[in-house]
Amino acid sequence: MSTRLVPARGGNGSGARTGEPRPILELDALSMTFGGLRAVSDLSFTVHDGEIVGLIGPNGAGKTTVFNCVTQFYKDYEGEIRLHREGATVNLRDYPVTQVVRQGVTRTFQNLELVPDLSIEDNVLVGAHTHFHTGFISHLLRTSRARREEARMRARAEEVLDFLGIAHLKDFYVAGQPYGILKKVEVARTLMANPRLIILDEPAAGLNDRETSELDALIYQIREHFNTTILLIEHNMGLVMNICDRVCAINFGKFLAMDTPAKIQNNPEVQEAYLGKDEHL
Repeated sequence: MSTRLVPARGGNGSGARTGEPRPILELDALSMTFGGLRAVSDLSFTVHDGEIVGLIGPNGAGKTTVFNCVTQFYKDYEGEIRLHREGATVNLRDYPVTQVVRQGVTRTFQNLELVPDLSIEDNVLVGAHTHFHTGFISHLLRTSRARREEARMRARAEEVLDFLGIAHLKDFYVAGQPYGILKKVEVARTLMANPRLIILDEPAAGLNDRETSELDALIYQIREHFNTTILLIEHNMGLVMNICDRVCAINFGKFLAMDTPAKIQNNPEVQEAYLGKDEHL
């Protein structure tokens, strides 16, 4: 299905935190090469605390590569990726991919990464692994401390599932659940880590119109309820234009523009990247 730019319905920045914007994520001259292919080239942009920011571009523009660099799935990139925390700035390159979540960054994937033979609640609990203080032996022996900790985490998982409207399904296996439910389970897992930044990779992919409309409202609610920042890739331009405070457009791994949804929609370079020189909106 071809991507089509649609009129902006919102996302003018009014949802972001008030006051002077504070950076939470900075990409500085990010470049990534696979063999002879330069997937991302000298890309720089900043995400501010409390924003919902969309990263858009045609297929093959390098969007998922950017996400994989931010979350340190790819390490062989050039440039810097900095995360601003309370009173400190960290270079994410200094952390292995397994430790990025401890810095407050969580993500979803284009392809669902769930365990079909576990219950919905147990899949969500996987996202809390960084907050468990008792070790494997304690859980194997079912010590009182391990039981208390597990009970606390299960209570937290139920709160998150209730927020997403699927707590009644917590004991059902993931296998066989509708795709829209599975998307919510993956989002719930990211929320278990108490993230400061959530990265959503095509959250509306595979959803029908009703589910996409629900996702529209849900992303707003997540930002407000969990006091977090959201960076997303999405090909559904209606969703992007409706919920994002700002949008960063890239093409062939290069920066095109970053602005409000309405200005991005009317940007000639963005229109050409999506539709070609001889096409019109």
